Amino acid sequence: MGATITEKILAKAARLDKTVPGDIVNARIDAVIGHDISGTAAFRELEKMKVSSVFDRDRILITADHFVPSPTLEAAAQFKDLGAFVARYGITNWFEQGRGGICHAIFPEQGLIRPGATVVGGDSHTCTYGALGAFATGMGVTDIAAAMALGEIWLRVPASVKFVFDGAMKRMVTAKDLILHVIGRIGVDGALYRAMEFAGEAVRSLSMDGRFTMCNMAIEAGAKSGIIEPDEVTLNYLRERTRQPFSVFRSDADAAYEREYRWDASQIPPLVALPHSPANAAPAAEVRDVRIDQAVIGSCTNGRMDDLRAAAEILKGRRVGRGVRLLVFPATQAISLQAAREGLTEIFLEAGATVAPPVCGPCLGGHMGILADGETAVSTTNRNFAGRMGHKNSRIYLASPYTAAASAVAGCILDPREVN
Repeated sequence: MGATITEKILAKAARLDKTVPGDIVNARIDAVIGHDISGTAAFRELEKMKVSSVFDRDRILITADHFVPSPTLEAAAQFKDLGAFVARYGITNWFEQGRGGICHAIFPEQGLIRPGATVVGGDSHTCTYGALGAFATGMGVTDIAAAMALGEIWLRVPASVKFVFDGAMKRMVTAKDLILHVIGRIGVDGALYRAMEFAGEAVRSLSMDGRFTMCNMAIEAGAKSGIIEPDEVTLNYLRERTRQPFSVFRSDADAAYEREYRWDASQIPPLVALPHSPANAAPAAEVRDVRIDQAVIGSCTNGRMDDLRAAAEILKGRRVGRGVRLLVFPATQAISLQAAREGLTEIFLEAGATVAPPVCGPCLGGHMGILADGETAVSTTNRNFAGRMGHKNSRIYLASPYTAAASAVAGCILDPREVN
């Protein structure tokens, strides 16, 4: 019996010939990631443990992305403390405000995450890096602190579930629609502690930006990780960013999956996830009468160049509807610069959008656009739980950049193919 890509990566990390689902392994870590919230908390745990040095100062990756620029005195103190910890422990990969961006975009952009790696992070959306053919998962800050100190973790090898998308996607259907389709079909616990492996013609046709989006939201189905086998798209992305060696793993033809799902991508329309669950997926065309107060384009899920280009395609020559706030959050400093060079920033500003720095901002109800009592938003972020982006009585509809931009123009949820 063959092995899945996830089982092979974890066997390498554990220095074993093979692993099977259910095995408890001690896995060596290739990268530990943290941000201004989780990173600071993990370093404080190291202090409590009286740990004076980390396992490898080059393999701990830290950025400031949740509360920058600092909106409160508490956030300012947290940012100051993080900088001090980084200096004390000699962390080399430190992306402070103005030099980095959102963790799940900046680290791949810098070539710091590579195929075959085992990555843990103090953020649930660490599963994003599976788009590069890595095993990546989120953990609590105490476990992250231990990983920083020891360079290894113990974990249970997850069973793999395969999600195959045959056919070609229709116009203005994106990776965000594919993953909303998955979560809508299996539910928020449909892949609990599983490795979600995405495959098929439609997945292979995705750019890296789209693949990051799919793997980013694996956690919204309860998964331990999301992963896509590396191919030429992956390798071309890496050639532009790193010369460091890496190992490419692929699933064997006779690998055992706990379950396999298969869908025709050509039958999937632009979707939205209705409040208050990512699993409440429905065609955007069926939700078209819902009025919105705010539209958000960005985040670790949909703040990359393909996402901004999609939004600009809709917004060019159009204006945001009266009474609607449109916020655009590029995911990294480099993406902000590229958007300006391509004229996208000008399109957004002329449309009436507010273009923000690279920050998580309203995604977690942090700052720079949280929702008031009774307000409704359409957002390209990853969660729409009650109170996630502000007041507990606000409502969030998750959607692709195409759908979010079209809805901002219309003033209500709209299938982007209906923009006129």
